[in-house]
Amino acid sequence: MNVMIVEDEIILALNLEDDVHHAGHRSVGFAASYDDALALAPKADVAFVDVRLRDGVEGPKIARRLIDEFGVNVVFLTGNPEAVEGFRGSLGVLAKPLRNNDVAAVLRYISAKTQGEDIPAPQRLAMAA
Repeated sequence: MNVMIVEDEIILALNLEDDVHHAGHRSVGFAASYDDALALAPKADVAFVDVRLRDGVEGPKIARRLIDEFGVNVVFLTGNPEAVEGFRGSLGVLAKPLRNNDVAAVLRYISAKTQGEDIPAPQRLAMAA
């Protein structure tokens, strides 16, 4: 799958990209703002979206556009999962700090779901409302 990383902290973004590659998927790039994310959206199948970016709490707004206009599977990344409570359409929320296999487990789950498999969500992926 082609994965977009919407994260404004470069070290976290690089670590996420490394996790994506180790899980056997491709990174289409980093986005640190609303405009950056929309520019990459047509290339992405999946987006890991931080809630708070350099231009404020833009994550939910970005996610809404990615889901509705581009059909991207969105997973929120945040230290404050309650910030996206009630958001509809995302696949869920991974609470920061991430653990070793979180990204790989979520990507396996998304891949299986897109192939029609009925598998349980990873334990650390809090399901969207």
